[in-house]
Amino acid sequence: MMKQDAARSSSGSRGLLRRLAMMAAALVLPQPALAQLAGRHGADDLAITHDGTALAVIVVAPDAGPWEKRAGSDLQKYIGLMTGAMPQIVATLPAGAHDGAIVLGKAAVAADRRVAARLTATAKPHPLVQGDAIVALRAGNRLYLAGSNDESSYFAASWLLQQWGCRWYLPTAFGEVVPQHRDLSVGTLSFAYAPPFEIRHYWTAWNGSEDGAEEFRHRNFMSLARLPGNGQALDAYTTDIAPPGGTAFNVPFSAEATARHIVTKIAPSYRKGTSVSLAIADGRYQNDDPGDRALVTEYDRYMLRPSLTDAMMTLYNRVAATLRHDAPDSKALIGGLAYVNVTLPPRIVTKAEPNLAMWIAPIDIDPNHAIDDPRSPPRQAYGAMVDRWAKVMDGRLAIYDYDQGMLVWRDLPDPSQDVFARDVRHYAKLGILGIGTESRGAYATTFLNLFFRGQLMWDPNADVGAMLKDFYPAFYGPAAPAMADYWGAIFAAWRDTGVTEHEAMAAPAIYTPALVARLAPALDAAEAAFATARGTSAKGTTGRDADVIAQRLRFTRLSFEVIRNYVAMIDASATRGDYAAAVRAGEQALAARQQLATLSPIFTTHVVGVEAEKPDGGPAWFPGEVEQLRGLAALTDGRKGQLIAKLPLAWSFALRDPVPPGWRYTGEVGGAGPCRGGIAPEPAPRMVRSDLYLQGQGVLRPGGANDLGFYCEATQIDLAPADVARSLHLMLPGLFNEAWLYVDGKLVAHRGYSEPWWNGDYRRDWDVDLSGLVAAGGHTITIGGFNPVHFAGLFRRPFLYRPVAG
Repeated sequence: MMKQDAARSSSGSRGLLRRLAMMAAALVLPQPALAQLAGRHGADDLAITHDGTALAVIVVAPDAGPWEKRAGSDLQKYIGLMTGAMPQIVATLPAGAHDGAIVLGKAAVAADRRVAARLTATAKPHPLVQGDAIVALRAGNRLYLAGSNDESSYFAASWLLQQWGCRWYLPTAFGEVVPQHRDLSVGTLSFAYAPPFEIRHYWTAWNGSEDGAEEFRHRNFMSLARLPGNGQALDAYTTDIAPPGGTAFNVPFSAEATARHIVTKIAPSYRKGTSVSLAIADGRYQNDDPGDRALVTEYDRYMLRPSLTDAMMTLYNRVAATLRHDAPDSKALIGGLAYVNVTLPPRIVTKAEPNLAMWIAPIDIDPNHAIDDPRSPPRQAYGAMVDRWAKVMDGRLAIYDYDQGMLVWRDLPDPSQDVFARDVRHYAKLGILGIGTESRGAYATTFLNLFFRGQLMWDPNADVGAMLKDFYPAFYGPAAPAMADYWGAIFAAWRDTGVTEHEAMAAPAIYTPALVARLAPALDAAEAAFATARGTSAKGTTGRDADVIAQRLRFTRLSFEVIRNYVAMIDASATRGDYAAAVRAGEQALAARQQLATLSPIFTTHVVGVEAEKPDGGPAWFPGEVEQLRGLAALTDGRKGQLIAKLPLAWSFALRDPVPPGWRYTGEVGGAGPCRGGIAPEPAPRMVRSDLYLQGQGVLRPGGANDLGFYCEATQIDLAPADVARSLHLMLPGLFNEAWLYVDGKLVAHRGYSEPWWNGDYRRDWDVDLSGLVAAGGHTITIGGFNPVHFAGLFRRPFLYRPVAG
């Protein structure tokens, strides 16, 4: 059966390759379009350019703001790139009534009172931070483009350029699509729009590149408007009142003295109208203050701590009320952060002070599913949290969105557009104030995510499918059909996954050898299609030299080499236990990633130069993972150890005791563990793999929750006399959770672990000395584990080895 399936798979791949190659052979790089129209066609369309000649000027007022001036220069630049005709930028309207003009911002408002009236009618009437609105109004030989503020005037210009086909899919010229048109014109046009969100932005965290980011954001309607509270700052005001032997994480929230202390420090800034962040520091808060304890109504099972949200909101409300009373004319805001164990919504505090705004940051709650997805109980719970927070904050709640990519440390694509498109519509219905995204950039990981975020934050009803249909030919030219198949397979793998965990440990549950086998022929066909077309024409759909598309295919090829070799590394190490092969594949993946970083710094986090990741950064980082595999190879190839046997891939499995309602995590469980005496049979026998964590195999509690509680995994070994004559070790090279090891039902070792999963060192291995504990013959090896949240179980195949002295 396995051979037949493999044959069908191979045949299917060859068929796909032939089909795509035939499509590619028929394609050529298209010639420039004759004309492009913005608006509805009419008998008196306003010609902007014709046959390489500019027929209109761009009017920018002398006192225009910086983004309005950029709007004028960008219109001039991109009209020139599209048509070869560079319109002149002038400060006043042309004298002749028949002279065409694109009139921007302040000049448009001054020239036609309808512009200001439309903006007023369209914009949010009383914005808390910044209400953006745009107007595009054609009146005779004038096209008026204006916004409700300086940035919005730029958005109006970007909107027009997008009507003519310009796109900015990624930062820098690499992601820019500028179509060629002989003529540009504007038909009947009367458009006004205001986005539902006042806050729309992303920031590049950690080691990501900001090259081209500022322009990319604005061209995709993201603004500089900010809301206090997304910068962690509370500890700056409370460290000096930490209890003896404690830190800022132990300062009581609800104590009146804490509020007074903070008010004293921030009152001068608040009186001046400067908003202040009181966002909690990055960590879990806990204290023994009676006032805080009295306000605990829930236990946060994601953070394994009592929820201190009501205590935190008591602090925020006290500070905000005091400042509002002392400085009633100040327009400043106090910003707070619902994060870690203050993420759950308050239950006692039901109303926030009007000068208090909040961010909610669901850092460890399933990023892979929408909040209305029935496959993900954690994400549905998050949706309920947002609903409750929105009611408490009454229009002053923003979403701290994470799109750093769960696989950012491995530079594998982590598409999120389908999830975000569903969530953003819900946010708009709730009246959420805005969205700020934390990203690493690293476009080999995030790819189109930030483009879609910009477009969807601007218009939550934008059609992702239609945008993708537009993307493939615009970005890849004649390689579009094959690239649609390539990226479509990746997007589908993420869309269909049941994985609710994040970070690189979840990668093998999504990036499988079968997915790689589907991607390879599609990429081959794309490159063949482009090579065929390039031999026919020297120009591409971008209006640039075909080298632009060649560079994009090079990016995709290198991205695929990271994927292919990373998957090969996992298969060799976790599944086959061939660590030498795993290291070779890992080195090839790192080499491809290095080439990506050299091609452009925006493609990865900083892996070149002084900020490069190093193996001594630990297994959390990609080079460190390969270094860990080198160490495991040394235990099996005679350098530090000699391989005795690989344990089976298939293990029997049983859930023992679930985490009960009302349970509280108090640290390591210890004791005899859950599997002493062996695995009790379940109603139906179950087998699991030892090369993939349990939830990644679909092992969940009834109802779909991923906190498994106590579990057991067991397998058989058969030892020869020579195996036990000298020292013998069992290496469990990948294992989550606190664990117990049993031989024939007898406890022989215990590994302590402090949950949640991210408290670990990312090695997650366990080396157990079995010398003198086992005799020749057959034995049952059982692993017991305790999983209160997220990852559980084995994820690399265990093996027996004999240490080599010296």
